[in-house]
Amino acid sequence: MRWSCCVSVIDANLKAAHPERCSSVLVTGAASRIGRSIAIGMHADGANVAVHYNKSDAEARDLVLDMNRRRAGSAVSIQADLRGGECERIIDQVVDFFGGLDVLVNNASVFLKDGESFSDSLSEENYRVNFLAPYFLSKSAVSSLVLSSGCIVNIADINGDYPLEGYSLYSASKAALLNLTRSMAAEFSPFVRVNAVSPGAICWPVNSSALSEVQRKNIIGHSLLKREGSPWDVYKAVRYLAFDAPYVTGSVINVDGGRMARM
Repeated sequence: MRWSCCVSVIDANLKAAHPERCSSVLVTGAASRIGRSIAIGMHADGANVAVHYNKSDAEARDLVLDMNRRRAGSAVSIQADLRGGECERIIDQVVDFFGGLDVLVNNASVFLKDGESFSDSLSEENYRVNFLAPYFLSKSAVSSLVLSSGCIVNIADINGDYPLEGYSLYSASKAALLNLTRSMAAEFSPFVRVNAVSPGAICWPVNSSALSEVQRKNIIGHSLLKREGSPWDVYKAVRYLAFDAPYVTGSVINVDGGRMARM
């Protein structure tokens, strides 16, 4: 009993000085691209990380295996299709494995171009993954986050503020996520902070035809820094909001090389 009390005091002091080292973090869409960088960065800083994925099974398992080699029991993979209403199960698995949840990073996203004709399925996929999944995950996680005085970081997009031509449904879904960020910040206050990061030209779409070379050059040309950013730039913003910004909620950080300053 005496030893457990000492451990509790040590854990409390460590968390006060280095909150990331005793934290449990869930990153959705963490098997690749920006989500993978966020997961790797959080783990390198000492957090326990739940790696959510949908179809990227091999990538997720390799990532978790590497994390657990570095620190046993510090990572777990969770498969779920965010279109299928499994949000509560995801949160339950994280809490069961780590004993709680400190940070939810709603990163998973689809980038779907508008069709030539209206499509219910296209509209539904954009909104289910980009907007409804973050909403239901956040609602499912809030009771655990209240216990840990935790936070939510949504990965939005500057196109939520400045729509991208040919991607009306995608841009609208990200605009909804930005609005949701502010709404949840008010709803969950004062116990849980909710913020967002809006990347600009960080990772081009996997489908090389999704954006033409002309579109890419135009995007870069409208930024103040005249270059692409790195997924690690997004991670650093997420880390700040998660661990170094106790008085920040309802805010959005644009990681866009100054592109929004030109809009």
